Amino acid sequence: MQTDSVPILQHNVTEQEWQMRVNLAACYRLIASYGWDDLVFTHISARVPDTEDEFLINPYGLLFEEITASNLVKVNQAGEKVSPSEYDVNPAGFTIHSAVHEARSNAHCVLHLHTSDGVAVSTQKQGLLPISQQSLFPLSNLAYHDYEGIALNPEEKVRLVADLGSANFMILRNHGLLTCASSVADAFLYMYIMQKACEIQIKAQSSGNELTLIPAHILAGIQAASDEVTKGANGDIAWPALLRKLRRTDPSFEK
Repeated sequence: MQTDSVPILQHNVTEQEWQMRVNLAACYRLIASYGWDDLVFTHISARVPDTEDEFLINPYGLLFEEITASNLVKVNQAGEKVSPSEYDVNPAGFTIHSAVHEARSNAHCVLHLHTSDGVAVSTQKQGLLPISQQSLFPLSNLAYHDYEGIALNPEEKVRLVADLGSANFMILRNHGLLTCASSVADAFLYMYIMQKACEIQIKAQSSGNELTLIPAHILAGIQAASDEVTKGANGDIAWPALLRKLRRTDPSFEK
């Protein structure tokens, strides 16, 4: 029997999958709360725990503020539904995500956005500049991929994953931002930092004044400093607090 507090789907998936669904739905809600969504046209995907080729992604046509743990769509590597759902998925969106998931066994979550500041930086020939503390974290692990049109061509997957390599941050030129990580919490934190760096860069450039670049030797030591600041927890240092905030404001993401 279904109740308001325990969705019927929760009884039909593993505890690990349900927890991944909750975290992924939370990530969609957080992206919406920061104003980083693009109507229904960007995506966050997550690998179903203990599977190699099953993934969760947003129902095509729902706003990010409408995403819940139950209405996420489970698909295979080809983007085909592997469990019943009244919703379809965006084929262009899953082309990018499936490429990263397939190539990187440690990429359990892939986050892709079209924010105004992210796209603005992606159009700049020099890309992300080392002008803020925030910029140093993505710059220590950043890749670029040239624009090839709307992502419908399967052949682009090969070039995209070759450009990504082992990086966790990527700027898709003339398109937007991408992060991937072993957890939803990490992928969100990576995107938060890269997005913030892009916002700062656009604002700094708007002054028209000459910018001060951070020296290369400081950039070289940023990864060790990052581990110390987060106590090795990475995204988990902030994720529980973000979940608490969501539960205070709108706990419906957990349904």
